[in-house]
Amino acid sequence: MKGKVALVTGAAHRIGATIARRLHGAGMDIGLHYRSSEAAAQALKEELEARRPESVKLIQADLHDTGSLPRVIAEIDAWRGRLDLLVNNASSFYPTPLESVEESHWDDLIGSNLKAPFFLAKAAASLLKASKGCVINLVDIHAERPLSGYPIYSMAKAGNAMMVKTLARELGPDVRVNGVAPGAILWPEEGLDDEAKETILSRTALKRPGNPEDIGGTVLFLAREANYITGQIIAVDGGRSVQH
Repeated sequence: MKGKVALVTGAAHRIGATIARRLHGAGMDIGLHYRSSEAAAQALKEELEARRPESVKLIQADLHDTGSLPRVIAEIDAWRGRLDLLVNNASSFYPTPLESVEESHWDDLIGSNLKAPFFLAKAAASLLKASKGCVINLVDIHAERPLSGYPIYSMAKAGNAMMVKTLARELGPDVRVNGVAPGAILWPEEGLDDEAKETILSRTALKRPGNPEDIGGTVLFLAREANYITGQIIAVDGGRSVQH
């Protein structure tokens, strides 16, 4: 992957940061997008560039601002003149019970999980076609099985899953488009009690949580090894999707 360039959205924290580390470790230069987590993004840049100088570019943007998305891609183009991989990782996630949901929740969750990835892929299409590159979306197992109390998020991720299949057709044959659907990888930042965690794990075939490296490894596989795979979504969920 040496000499190739990836753009990872929402890369300052959690799974996004792990994906960035894994791709960088494979030799890619990284466009590291963040919205407001400047300190964390800068720290990750310094961590990665301690291993390989001048291999990371920080890109700040609010992905809800659709008009700014071509500028994000233009920054990558000006920096390296190519883009081989777009990882649509940035996502909002929080409950929206039907009785208390507001239109602003719709705009935020649909915007971050569906609208922004679509228009960012559109903006990146010409660079990706030139490099015979690929797009990888972070989907969710709840795109198929809605999560109670999270109707808008579940619908947004269902649209994201269809985006993978649709863009695979629209951008083929030059660009591959795939998805990764995490299961119990990282618990929500607002926390769950131990009973809730055990209930979730009891519904997996492996009876244990995964970790962000499982996602990073799958993204790297799809980017580096899967030259004849497109329009597919790999569930990294410990077998949750095969349980009743």
